[in-house]
Amino acid sequence: MIRLTRLSGSELYLNADLICSVEAHPDTVVTLVDGKHYVVTEPIGDVVDAITHYRANVLAVADSLADALEDRAAASPGTGSSAAAGQLYVLHGERD
Repeated sequence: MIRLTRLSGSELYLNADLICSVEAHPDTVVTLVDGKHYVVTEPIGDVVDAITHYRANVLAVADSLADALEDRAAASPGTGSSAAAGQLYVLHGERD
């Protein structure tokens, strides 16, 4: 979720994965995949930066979870890393 501000000053939290487009008319208009439009006070560049930061955080958390899973499997005698690693998939493929 990213935090944006409506023209009225109230906070708005949007799921960044559901954003279809961001346009400036001159106000910034965020359009979701379902067609809903939100006019926000943030400049278009700030909205794009928030989306990028959100997605980078998702990937970083997934990678740290995969690393923790591998560490747990390595610390557990007799379980082998392949059994635990098969439980988590990351965007670039399955961890071995």
